[in-house]
Parts: sequence; C-alpha cells; structure tokens
Amino acid sequence: MPKPHAVVIGSGIGGLTAAVSLCRRGWQVTVLERAASLEPVGAGIGLAPNAQGALDVIGLGDRIKSLAAWQGDGGMRSPSGRWMSRTDSAAATERFGGAMVLLHRATLIDALVAELPVSVIRTGTTAELVNPGTAGGARAVVRTPTADLEADLVIAADGINSAVRTHLFPDHPGPSYAGFTTWRVVVPAPEQSFAPHETWGRGALWGTQPLKDGRIYAYAAAIAPAGARAADDEKAELLRRFGAWHDPIPGIIAAVEPDQVLRNDVHHLIDPLPAFHRGRTVLVGDSAHAMAPTLGQGGNQAIEDAIVLAHHAAPDADLGTALAAYSADRLPRTGAVVRKAARVARLMRLTSAPAVAVRDTLMSAVSRLGPALVLRTFDGIADWQPPQHTYAARAKDMHMTRRE
Repeated sequence: MPKPHAVVIGSGIGGLTAAVSLCRRGWQVTVLERAASLEPVGAGIGLAPNAQGALDVIGLGDRIKSLAAWQGDGGMRSPSGRWMSRTDSAAATERFGGAMVLLHRATLIDALVAELPVSVIRTGTTAELVNPGTAGGARAVVRTPTADLEADLVIAADGINSAVRTHLFPDHPGPSYAGFTTWRVVVPAPEQSFAPHETWGRGALWGTQPLKDGRIYAYAAAIAPAGARAADDEKAELLRRFGAWHDPIPGIIAAVEPDQVLRNDVHHLIDPLPAFHRGRTVLVGDSAHAMAPTLGQGGNQAIEDAIVLAHHAAPDADLGTALAAYSADRLPRTGAVVRKAARVARLMRLTSAPAVAVRDTLMSAVSRLGPALVLRTFDGIADWQPPQHTYAARAKDMHMTRRE
C-alpha cells in the first residue's frame, strides 16, 4: 500500500524534527521551505535533557550529547561580577540525567537534514494552506507556486507569525510583545578562561556560554520599545548597555563585527490556542506556543512536539484520534512553560533599585542552600521523558537508503 503523505511547512528545528520522526514512522514526507537555502537563522541554542531525550528517539541523542562543552561550575552574576547563585554540570546531570548542551543552530540543522533523503526538502518554495482537510474525510491542500499538494497530514512549523495558525484560528489575537529585545553573537573564545554565566542587571541580562568547537555563544536582553533599533549599529548599542559589566563581557563585545550581531524583539503567545490542530493540519513549535527565551526552552519544546506528534500519528492510526491526543498532550505542558518563561521575564525586567535588590538577595539565598535548589526551576521541564521507545533500529535501515 502507498505510504500516507505528510507535508511540513517550514524547515526550522521543529519542522525538520517532525520530518525525521514521521519518516521513521513510515510516512512519505515533503518539507517546503520558502528560503532559498537551509542556512539557519540564529546563533546558538541550548538543548536541555528533555530535548536530548526526545532526540534519542530518532537516534540523534548521543551525537548531540557528545557536543556538551559545560564542565564544572557556572551560575548567575551581578554586573559587577559578584556570583549570586552557583550550580554545576554534575548537579544538573544527577538531577536530570544530563547537562545543558550548547551548540550552534547550524550544527543541529545539519544533523537533522542528514537523516532525510535529499528529495524530501524543497527550498525556495512558498506554501499556503488552502484547506486544512477533515480528519475522517477530505485531504488537506497546500498551494505552492507550481502545484497544489494534497496531504494526509500537514505540519505547520512556520514560526511565530504563522500564516497557518491564522488560517486555523482566525479569532486568536496572535503573539504579543514581551517587553524586551535580544541580541545574539558567536565569537572566538577569549584568552582568559571563564565559568559559564548569566548576568542579571536592572532590566537587562547577559549570558556567556562555551561551545564545543571553542567559540563562545553570547546573548543579551534588555527592556526596549518594540521595533526600536540602534541609531548607529547594534555593536555600539551593546557597548552602551553592557560595556561596563564584568569580564569577559567587554572583550566579547569588542571581538564582534557590527554585522555579526543579531537583534530580535521578543514576542510570545501568552494567550493559549484552543487546540494545536484542526482537520488534518497540526501546529508545532513557535507557531503553536511561542515563548520568551528566559528558560531556553523554545527549540526544546518544538523538538518535544515533533516526537510526540510522530508517536501518536502512526501511518495506520485514526488521524482524528491521533491529533486530538497530540493536542491533549502538548497544550497543558507548553502552556505551563510559556507562563513560567513569562514570569522569569518579569523578574528580568525589574528596574527599580529596591525590587532588583530583593530579587538578587533571594537568588543568593537560594544558592547558599546548594546547586540542587537552584536547578529546581527546571523541575517538570528538563526531566520530561518521551512517550515511546527509540526508532533507532528503523533509523539504521533508513540510513542505508536515504540517499538513493
């Protein structure tokens, strides 16, 4: 019998993980990407143990874990350099079964693409959902510049401004501004070693994290009006905001070329959707539950989405039941993470001296009770386990033929 056909709109982390997972399950998959190539947008991404466990299902977990660069301690600092809280990779591994793995997004994208036949991905192809289909009847229809594609399943991984989400839920208010903007850079490591850290100031933060390849992934966030941009360039803006903070921050900013600084305002879907599916069409990643980056869980939750979707959507499953189960699994979990990320963002946005002093004092007090208490923030998030066993055996068979 012919394989059922799934069309994935978008080739980001969620879309590609869904494509690999569904291929493992026996679906024929087509990925439609409007960009001319798969050069990933962004800089670094942190994969927590929950995402690592999800990637185990498709045989990529060990490869990703081997890229872990965090060894030893780390924590949170004040702009002067004072440590407010400390933790370490051993404590994270003991509590969650693994530590955070920081890597460049391109590394993860390349690993996912390598698991797919070359014919699966169509770049330079716009896609418009014409009809979401009905679970027990008509197939979904996706319009491309050359043809209308019928699909047994459509996976919308088209990001925070998802046109598919608007098609499915036209009355939903969509994303709202979270009140701050972010900057991201990747630079060579400074000569002097440092412990990974996130530094919190008044309405601003900075993070400096090592990558396995010897480079540094650094990110910053600060309160700013939506749409605001530096009058000169974003490197100059980073110097104005963070140039007087503790080492190695000034040196990292000095090593950046102005055109290497990525700046993005943060929007989130603070109003939850009523479901993540309609008919034969389903949402994954930011299209379903865009969140503030303050927990580092956006990409992690997209990976979870893809694995859970493939778990329910076996080729011979009743699609209506499968997608309803996917929504039932993912709505409460992702909604809780969106809300928690928003709460942490509110702490970051504090600007009054008394409020910041109280926040910092509480952080320091918690840290004195030990690394385990600091890590409790991620209880119920980083310890998530996927709902099915690995598809690795099937993956090995597919690997032999994926380029045929």
